[in-house]
Amino acid sequence: MQSLSPTSRYLLALKEGSHQPDDVQQEAVSRLDTIYQELQTQPAPVASGGGLRAKFGKLLGKREPAAGTAPVRGLYMWGRRGARQNLADGPVYQSLPGERKQRLHFHRFMLRVHEELTTLQGHSDPLEIVADRFKAETDVLCFDEFFVSDITDAMLLGGLMKALFARGITLVATSNIPPDELYRNGLQRARFLPAIDAIKQHCDIMNVDAGIDYRLRTLTQAHLWLSPLNNDTREQMDKLWLALAGAPRAAGPTLEINHRELPTLGVENQTLAASFATLCVDARSQHDYIALSRLFHTVMLFDVPVMTAQLESEAAALSLWWMSFTSAM
Repeated sequence: MQSLSPTSRYLLALKEGSHQPDDVQQEAVSRLDTIYQELQTQPAPVASGGGLRAKFGKLLGKREPAAGTAPVRGLYMWGRRGARQNLADGPVYQSLPGERKQRLHFHRFMLRVHEELTTLQGHSDPLEIVADRFKAETDVLCFDEFFVSDITDAMLLGGLMKALFARGITLVATSNIPPDELYRNGLQRARFLPAIDAIKQHCDIMNVDAGIDYRLRTLTQAHLWLSPLNNDTREQMDKLWLALAGAPRAAGPTLEINHRELPTLGVENQTLAASFATLCVDARSQHDYIALSRLFHTVMLFDVPVMTAQLESEAAALSLWWMSFTSAM
C-alpha cells in the first residue's frame, strides 16, 4: 500500500490540531514531497550479475542500484529543536515509501559504525564495507540531531559520508546548526571537511528557524542562569521548576543512564533537576548527556561554582554538557 505523502500527512496533522499552520514547515514539507515523489519512481535495487565481485557483494548483503540511477537528493534541516521536531516526528520518516529506510539518532548511528569497525580490524578499507552493509539494509537514512564533537567520529565521517552517497543512499537530517558549522574549531577539522562537502553536494540545506517553536513558552521569559548562589536564587529556581514541572520539587529518584546510576534533585513532567557535582564532577560521557536530552525537555542544573583554574576538568565537563544538550535542543 502506498504511504501518504508528506503534504498529505502535514494537512492531516493540521486538521487534527497536532500542528499549526507554519510557512517554513510548509516549505520543508514541499521539499520532502519532492524526495517522496523521486523515491517512488526510483528503480528498485537489483542483484548484480555474475562474477567474483558480485558473489562477494552478495556475501556482504550488498545490492547494487539499477544502472544509470542517480541517487535522490536529500534534505538537511537545521534550526531550533521545536521547529525541527514537528517535522522529524511527522512527515519526514513516516511518509517515506518502502521498507528500506532507517531513522536513527546520530549518536546511535555512530555507535553502530564503531561496532561495525571493531569487526573489520585488519581490512584495508573498512569504511567501504560499513557503507556496503548500510546499503544492504536501506536506501534512505534519516538522522535526528546531526552533531559532531568527537575527533574520532569526525575523522571517520569524511570518508563514510562520501561512501554512503556513492552507493546512492539518500540522507534526510535534522541539526541545530548548518553544515558549515559542524565540528567548528575541532581538532584536525580539515579531515572532516569532505563530510561537509558531501552533505552540501547531495542535500538541499534548509533553515527552519523562522518557523514557530512550539516548545516550552515558559522558558522564553526565564534567565538561562541565576547568580549568585543564595536562598533568593534557589527560590527562583524552585519557582521556575514549579512552572515547568507543574508540581513542587521533591527529592528525585536515582536514574539509570547507560547502565550507570545518576542521582537527581527532582524528576517531573519531563523536567530534570540535578546538581553540578552529579553531572560535571562525576565521570560522565557525551552519550550520557545526549541520553538525558532525549528523556527531558528541560534540565535545571543546581549549585554551579565559579569556574577557576583549580576546576579545569570540571569546566571542561560543563562545556561538554552544554554542547551536548544544546545540540539536541
